[in-house]
Amino acid sequence: MVQNLPRTELSIPDNLELLTLAGGCFWCTEAVFQRINGVKKVISGYAGGLIENPTYRQICTGTTGHAEAIQVYYDPNSISTEKLLEIFWATHDPTTLNRQGADVGPQYRSAIFYHTDQLRAIAENLKSSLDKSGVFDHPIVTEISPFTSFYPAEDDHQDYFNLHGNQPYCQFVVRPKVEKLKKFFEEYLSENP
Repeated sequence: MVQNLPRTELSIPDNLELLTLAGGCFWCTEAVFQRINGVKKVISGYAGGLIENPTYRQICTGTTGHAEAIQVYYDPNSISTEKLLEIFWATHDPTTLNRQGADVGPQYRSAIFYHTDQLRAIAENLKSSLDKSGVFDHPIVTEISPFTSFYPAEDDHQDYFNLHGNQPYCQFVVRPKVEKLKKFFEEYLSENP
């Protein structure tokens, strides 16, 4: 289980790096990142909030300050941080504030919680480049904030799409994001999601 500790105290194997990302519903972002070659582990949870050990029910109120987020453990020798952030921005709408489709509230905001100054610089530079490129019709509103805490979500939220892919929400909301990943980033797909 991931602990609620600063980056320097997190238990991260020496050969892996860590990203903490929020892109709307964590079922969606988890499903996308589980399918990327070089990603070794994805944990759904809550980041950037005001209270310790929040529950899903508390998060859903939109009053705790947390975002539904994932922690992505990856091998930087297999996939770069930049590519993972490109995939992150391409597989959700980073131009809508506190919203992803019908999911509305600050818990569904787009955010990168950086663990190092190097990650902050990479994220800010890539965000600026994407904005200048005009790839999105509106400016990117993704929050880029220092990592403070992460609380793993309850067990029934982990590996959600893989376990419940036939449920309507998964079919109509999660699956299109996974299909977008397959269409635009096929060369980065893992053989075993």
